[in-house]
Amino acid sequence: MKRRMEINGLAVEAEYSDETVETIFLPLLAGLCRLQKEAGRRLIVFLAAPPATGKSTLVKFLTELSEGTPGLKPLTAVGMDGFHHYQEYLLSHKVLRDGKEIPMTHVKGAPVSFDLEAFTKRLLRVRREEQCPWPEYNRKLHDPVDNAVLIEGDVVLIEGNYLLLDEEGWRNLKGHADYTVRILAKEKDLRDRLIWRRASNGVSQKEAEYMVDSNDLPNVRLCMERSMEGDLTLRLRENGDYEYVAGKLP
Repeated sequence: MKRRMEINGLAVEAEYSDETVETIFLPLLAGLCRLQKEAGRRLIVFLAAPPATGKSTLVKFLTELSEGTPGLKPLTAVGMDGFHHYQEYLLSHKVLRDGKEIPMTHVKGAPVSFDLEAFTKRLLRVRREEQCPWPEYNRKLHDPVDNAVLIEGDVVLIEGNYLLLDEEGWRNLKGHADYTVRILAKEKDLRDRLIWRRASNGVSQKEAEYMVDSNDLPNVRLCMERSMEGDLTLRLRENGDYEYVAGKLP
């Protein structure tokens, strides 16, 4: 199934096999609807995956699929990127990396560059408030914009790199979710995708490779090696589609 969508202001064409849509995506969405009905309250779903696994595109596709399929509740999809620390904070703080103090801006995208406390507090608000504002990360401003969207739906899908991270503080997040999905991928495929992404933004090939190897890949490895299991685990295939790995559909 092909669908042309707009992601972060860019036109993107998503293509997933009919088998993936029929055996994974539609049953997933139907199952979430059942869980929400049984719970009788808002359902919070986590989709955790390393950088470059196509999270934003997949979430947009699932949102449109839920809206266009009779009998399904429309998803409300948001990301955790809106909880990056503001650039002013990153510029004024340092972090220890390999025994050296470096500006936090050099590790932007790592767990330390997120405001975990603010994210946790907002999750609690999503649980108890019928309408809850949510921030978004603005790539032009390189900063979050608070209250950019309003969460109102019965099924809320939150995507991010570290939602299932098994580290102090972060591991508590899983308790706020009713259902979790984890996505795996081959490191080489993600490296290629990340280099292409960097290079497509006007960075030279050599600089793109350096930026990916020094900053992006450590975050990829952290997600891959230090994340807890999800209720459902999928794997990104080389062609951009997904396949079932483990767990149960809701």
